[in-house]
Amino acid sequence: MEEYRGDAQLADVAVIGGGVVGLGIAWEAARSGRHVVVVDPAPGSGASFAAAGMLAAVSEYHYQEEELLGLMIASAEYWPEFASPLAVEAGYLRTPTLCIAADAADRQALADLRRVQEHYGLDVRSLSVREARQLEPLLAPGISGAFEIAADHQVDPRRLLSALLSRLGEERVVRERARGLLWEGGRVVGVRLATGRELRAAETVVANGLEARSLDGVPVPLPLRPVHGDILRLRVPPHLRPLLTATVRGLVRGKPVYLVPREDGTVVIGATQREDGSEGVSAGGVYELLRDAQSLVPAVAELELYEMTARARPGTPDNAPLLGRVAARWVRSPSEGTAMDDGGDIPGLIVATGFFRHGVLLTPAAARVCREILDGATEERWNAFRPDRFMDQAQRDSAASGRTA
Repeated sequence: MEEYRGDAQLADVAVIGGGVVGLGIAWEAARSGRHVVVVDPAPGSGASFAAAGMLAAVSEYHYQEEELLGLMIASAEYWPEFASPLAVEAGYLRTPTLCIAADAADRQALADLRRVQEHYGLDVRSLSVREARQLEPLLAPGISGAFEIAADHQVDPRRLLSALLSRLGEERVVRERARGLLWEGGRVVGVRLATGRELRAAETVVANGLEARSLDGVPVPLPLRPVHGDILRLRVPPHLRPLLTATVRGLVRGKPVYLVPREDGTVVIGATQREDGSEGVSAGGVYELLRDAQSLVPAVAELELYEMTARARPGTPDNAPLLGRVAARWVRSPSEGTAMDDGGDIPGLIVATGFFRHGVLLTPAAARVCREILDGATEERWNAFRPDRFMDQAQRDSAASGRTA
C-alpha cells in the first residue's frame, strides 16, 4: 500500500533505473508482494532500447569469464519461468542459435571455442555446411562451418520493456531523475529526486546503468565505463520472409556479427563494440555490420534499413555486473561520522548495474538475486559479483574517511 508523509513517498522497494534490469527487479519484487516504485525520467530509452535480445549464455561465453558463465547459465535457466506470464507480449522465442564461420580461420576459431564450451558442459553441435543451409536456406553457399546451440534463445527487448511497464502500472513509475541516495542513521532510506522531493523506501536498488556513477551518496566507487554499440534494424520484404528462423551469430574474418530475426518480419543486426566516447552511430560500424552480415546472408542487401541506433552499455573491469550489497566496514555513517565496522553490509542498499552486453540475458538472475537479498537468503556463489569487489586499499581508506555524504 502506497503511503505519504509530507512530500515523502513511502515504498517497500525503490528501484533507480527503468531499463530492462531495473524493471525486471521491480517486477520480481512486486510479485513477492512488496510495494515497489521505479525512478526514471524515461523508462526503457537507454541501452535496453537498442539491445538485440539474444539470450546467449553459451555463445556469449568468453575465455576466462568462468564465474560470469555460471551466472549466465543460471539466468538462462530462469528465463522460462520469468517470461511465462509475459512470453507472448515480450516476444520470447525458444528458437536456437547458429554460429557460422565465414572462412577456414573463422571455423578453427569457433571450433577452439567449442572445445572450451564443451569442457564446461555446454551443448554445442557441429553441423556440416549442407545441414546448416537446410536449416537456413538463405545462408551463403560459401560459408566454411556451422555450430548449433539449442539452448541460446531470444526475446524482443522493446516488447519486454513495454510488458514490464504495463504489468507494473504507471502508478509505480516516478518519471523524475534521481539525484542521490537518502541516508539516515547509518542506512540508506530512499532516494532524493532532482526536484528536491524525497522518496522513502525500506530498500533502494541502484540499477540505472552508467548514471549510477553520478548519484550522490553512493558509498563506494562504481568502476563503470561506457562501451558503445551500433545496432541496425532492417525490414524484410515479403518475398524473402522468413529471412531466417534462428538467430545467426557469425565470425567473419575474425570479427563477430549477429542477425536476430523478429516475428514481425524485421531483423536486428549488430556486434560493434567501441570505447571512443562517441554517442552517435558510427559510419564505419554500419558499413562493417552490413558487409559482414551480407557475407553470411547475401539477401541482406535486399532489405530495407529503417533504423540505426547507438547506445552505451555499462562495462566493468572484469565485464561482470556489480550486483549485491556493499560492506559497511569501508564506509562512515553520514549521520554519526563513525565507521560502521560491524562486519555486515549497509542496510537498505542494493546495487545492480554494470551488466555490459548481457543485460537482457541476466535480467532474471538480477531479479532473483535481488529478491533473495530482500528475503535475507542470498546464495554465496553470487558474492563474486559484489559491487565492492574492486575496492583497493587507497579506495578503502578514502571510503573509511567519510566519502559518503
